[in-house]
Amino acid sequence: MNIKPLGERVVIQKIEKENVTASGIVLPDSAKEESNVAEVLAVSEELKHSEEIECDIEAGDRVIYSKYAGNEVEIDGEKVIVIKYQDLLAKLS
Repeated sequence: MNIKPLGERVVIQKIEKENVTASGIVLPDSAKEESNVAEVLAVSEELKHSEEIECDIEAGDRVIYSKYAGNEVEIDGEKVIVIKYQDLLAKLS
């Protein structure tokens, strides 16, 4: 998949939570809470070279994003989210 976001946008992919709790209980899909942790797939060129915004994320980073932000699209059978940089809340290390 080759995708290049435009403007001040980032492409991310959700990291799915496990279906089993720590005690070994299997959770059905209906009981699962959606994760808002994702892996960064691509960062726009505008963000990388912006003098106004200090962008310290790059492809491969794990981030937390706003729950209802971005647009989910399917490319080559994979679901990704195109999101504004401002909707990223934190970078996980």
